[in-house]
Amino acid sequence: MGIPAGRRSPGPARGIFLTLEGSEGAGKTTQARLVADDLRGRGLDVVEVREPGGTPIGEQIRALLLDAHRREMAARAEMLLFAASRAQLVAEVIAPALAAGRCVVCDRYVDASLAYQGVGRGLGIDVVRSVNQVATGGLVPDLTLLLDIDVEIGLERARAETGRAALAHAGGPSPRPGALGTGSGDRMEQEFLAFHRRVREGFLTIAKNEPQRITVIDARGSVTAVQGAIRQVVAQLLRGREGPGGGEGSR
Repeated sequence: MGIPAGRRSPGPARGIFLTLEGSEGAGKTTQARLVADDLRGRGLDVVEVREPGGTPIGEQIRALLLDAHRREMAARAEMLLFAASRAQLVAEVIAPALAAGRCVVCDRYVDASLAYQGVGRGLGIDVVRSVNQVATGGLVPDLTLLLDIDVEIGLERARAETGRAALAHAGGPSPRPGALGTGSGDRMEQEFLAFHRRVREGFLTIAKNEPQRITVIDARGSVTAVQGAIRQVVAQLLRGREGPGGGEGSR
């Protein structure tokens, strides 16, 4: 797999940049951790990050973005906040790690904004892409794993997880009228079902347009089954190039 357009190779020591994407409840966070563990087992030096967040500034932005009480947030403001968090993460963590030959595993990246704000919010993929081109300096992942799952199943999974934590807190926000929210989800989880369907279609459209970079993984199965499918794809990427430090990628 070659270096996608928009990404400059700084030389043989350049690290590997992997991202995981998917709609709510697809299991990205769990699989990102497992991917990182697998790569470490292959002898790679791995950095794990998440979006929004991953830096002190980014974590403050994350708290604002996911606050279920912030229902008045405008779509463009949301887009710019995600981009701001991403810009800080690239500058502070991702770019230095790649320059040092490390492997970066990122839970969400630009594709999330294209799907959520570009398609879900209706801002347009081209607009969101141009903003993020500035935010990231054109940094494109070597491989993106898109975990795809039916919207209703994913939301049920997500809310089962967040609902357990919410039971310990009284006075949580009530769901939006007509939404699937239970009062326990974050601001994104409490969106209308139609929004989440648009987001999923957005992800699938992006994947269809960039098949060399994005691999769609069926996320309906067990954690172990999904992990197995992901490991095959990652192993193929590593076989196709020399790992950081030389030779690890062929294991």
